[in-house]
Amino acid sequence: MSPAVGRRLLAEFTGTGLLVAIVVGSGIAATRLTTDGALRLLVNSLVTAMGLAVLILVFIQAGGAHFNPVVTAADWLLGRSPRRYSIGQAAAVMACQIAGAIAGAALADAMFAEPVLSPSHHHRGGAPILLSEVVATAGLLFIIIALARTGRPEHVAWAVAAWIGAAYWFTASTSFANPAVTIGRTLTSTYAGIAPASAPAFIAAQLAGGAIGAILAIVIYPVRSGRVQVEEPAQLAG
Repeated sequence: MSPAVGRRLLAEFTGTGLLVAIVVGSGIAATRLTTDGALRLLVNSLVTAMGLAVLILVFIQAGGAHFNPVVTAADWLLGRSPRRYSIGQAAAVMACQIAGAIAGAALADAMFAEPVLSPSHHHRGGAPILLSEVVATAGLLFIIIALARTGRPEHVAWAVAAWIGAAYWFTASTSFANPAVTIGRTLTSTYAGIAPASAPAFIAAQLAGGAIGAILAIVIYPVRSGRVQVEEPAQLAG
C-alpha cells in the first residue's frame, strides 16, 4: 500500500468517525438540554451541518472527503479520476468508512457516559421515511456530481452541508443519506439511533437514491467542465 492510499484510508476513517460523533453527540446534548422536539432537531441539524462542512474542508485534499460508501461507489463507477483507482481500494475506503462510523458512535456515547456500542431500539421505517431517504441521498449525489462535472469543487463543503442540514427538516427520515452513518447509528441507544432491524431498508433506499441522483446529474451535465478540479485520490496515489 502506498503512503498516499494509507493516508486516504485514515482520512476516511477519521472523517466518518468524527461525522458520526457530531451527529450522535449533538443529539445527546440536545436531548439533555431540552424536551422540545423542534429545538432538539434544530440543534442536531445545525451542529451536523457545521461539522460536516469543516470535515469536508479539512479532509478533501487527503482523498475526496467522501465519508459515505454511496459517494465512493459513484466516484469509482463514474471514473471521476483521470487514473481510475482499483475496486480493491474503493472497497477498502468503504470498510474504513463503516469502521469509522462505528468508532464515532462509540466515541460520542463515551463522551456523554452513555452505554458504548449499545444497539438502538429506535425503529424507523415505512414508505414515507424510506422515500425520504431516497430523496435525501439522490439530492446529495446530484449536488456532488454536478459540482464536480461543472468544475466547481470549491463549493462542495458548504453545498453538501447545507443540503444535509436542510434535509433534516424537509424529509421524514431526517436525512441519514449514508450507509456507513446508518450502520454506526445502529450502535447507539440515544436520540440519533436507528434499530439494527431498520437499517437494511434504509441502506437500500440510500443506494436507490444515490443511483437516481448520479443519473440525473449525468443527464443534466453530460460534458465535464474543462476547469481544473481538486486533486483526486488516484492522482494522490500516483
